[in-house]
This record gives sequence, C-alpha cells and structure tokens, in this order.
Amino acid sequence: MLMTEEIGERIRNLREVNGYTREKFAESAKISKRFLYEIESGRKKFSAETLCRIASELNVSCDYIMRGWDYNNLSLEKRNAVCLLNRFSAEQMGVVLDMLDNMYYLGQS
Repeated sequence: MLMTEEIGERIRNLREVNGYTREKFAESAKISKRFLYEIESGRKKFSAETLCRIASELNVSCDYIMRGWDYNNLSLEKRNAVCLLNRFSAEQMGVVLDMLDNMYYLGQS
C-alpha cells in the first residue's frame, strides 16, 4: 500500500468513527467532497494547511494522520527509540528491523 493510500484510509476510518458523512466532513474541513474522496482513496496529496484542518476536525494530531501514531503521546523510552531509529538509512533499516525482531523472539524463549 502506498503512503498516500495509508493516510487516506486512516482519514476515512477516523471520519467514519466520528460519524461524519463525506459531505459533512468536507464542509467542516473547508475542502470539496471530491477532494476529500481523492485524499481518502490515496489519489491526491494535500498541503500542510489541509492536513491541519483535517486533523483538527478529527481531533487527532497531524502525526497520527501521517504516521498512524502520535510522537508526543509515546513514552520517553519509545521516543528515544524513534530518535535512534531515525539515524539509520533506509538500507540499514532492514537489517536493524531484522535484528530487533530476532532479539524480541530470543527474549520470548
């Protein structure tokens, strides 16, 4: 799934959980219902301003919409882990994730 599809799916799910129709939500977020449909289906990217309006209407952080989690609500240990992981390149990240996965399963034994 593409990043824009994941973000769109997250927005759609939050909209539905909050009881908004596409029409009502688009109106409250000050965007067209067509544009909202395109965002939710992952067909269109959107500006930071639009992201902030959507997040505000859904009562979630921009982080949550973009990543699926909110950095500010993480424990100190998890925030430190995120900062550490951000030091690795995309190529290194695969190796790091494999190592962490192996360490997790070793700890389960």
